Amino acid sequence: PFGADAEARMTSVPQTDAGQRFKGTGLPSMSGRPEISILVPAKDEAENLPLFMEQASAAFASAPQRYEIIVIDDGSVDDSWSVLQRLAAQYPFLRPVRHGVRRGIADALRTGYLHSRGSVLVFYPADLQYKPEDIPRLVAPILEGRSDIVTGYKEGKYEKAFVSGIYNRLSRSLFKVNVRDLNSVKAYRREVMDALPNRPDWHRYMVVMAAADGFSVSEVKVPLYPRNAGQSKFGIGRIPVGVLDMLAVWFELRFARKPLLLFGLLGAALFIIGVIVGIVAILWRVIGGVGFRPLVNLVETCVTVGSVFFATGLLGEMIAAQRAYEMNSKVIQAADEMYATIAKGVR
Repeated sequence: PFGADAEARMTSVPQTDAGQRFKGTGLPSMSGRPEISILVPAKDEAENLPLFMEQASAAFASAPQRYEIIVIDDGSVDDSWSVLQRLAAQYPFLRPVRHGVRRGIADALRTGYLHSRGSVLVFYPADLQYKPEDIPRLVAPILEGRSDIVTGYKEGKYEKAFVSGIYNRLSRSLFKVNVRDLNSVKAYRREVMDALPNRPDWHRYMVVMAAADGFSVSEVKVPLYPRNAGQSKFGIGRIPVGVLDMLAVWFELRFARKPLLLFGLLGAALFIIGVIVGIVAILWRVIGGVGFRPLVNLVETCVTVGSVFFATGLLGEMIAAQRAYEMNSKVIQAADEMYATIAKGVR
């Protein structure tokens, strides 16, 4: 989208002030535009990065496509940044980028995307639990035109297998996406990232959101190895956050474009219940001669809450319509610029 391209142009300009968002080392010194950009978020991975780059160099040596690696130092407190600067002088396809503070994997992937040039993007961790030698196999279905996004299915022992299994089963039941492992390494067309909302931790739901947008999804088996060095950044506290994110994504996909479908139905149902209870209370009072205060309270609650839900749905519809209008305006503006560029080239 036009907004993403504009942000990419702004953020790729070298900055020197203390308030900069991140720092880059400039374009890689390879000839031609790379077809594949590997985005590698790294937090305190100084011990793993040299071996990762060595394995990546060996894996790409015989590949017919041109690769680049964008390593995003996500606020590391060890020597990761100095190691990356040294490695950048050794490997021309490496392009290090730095966050001043830790911002999470989703922001790291967004930063890598804005600095990348490939038409195919790959999310790969730096801890060497996945080997770079498997990247060509991961991107093959996309290069062959058989898929838009490919997720890796873990093969091997996994200490978080129980939690991961629960997450994947819940995700499959909620989102109806027929892949076994949603939270693993991924390869995807650049257009997938263009359409992904920039929300913290929502990278875990890239596959389901891409499938909801009509992108084709497939999976390949990828071996999982023990971590080479360092410690896992996953903690038990991320489990409830992941569950809440899952519900948020489900709501976004199900009701974001039609919020009145949820709030309007709830509001109308409560309002109707309030009216029915009110009629029953009146008949009870008139015919039976007995008043029952709790019924009056129930009527008041149902009518009030129902009206609030319905009004919330109407406000949500107005916000959704405004967002759709803004998105259409950006698409039209980007298309106009593209046609103008093509026209200049023809002339």
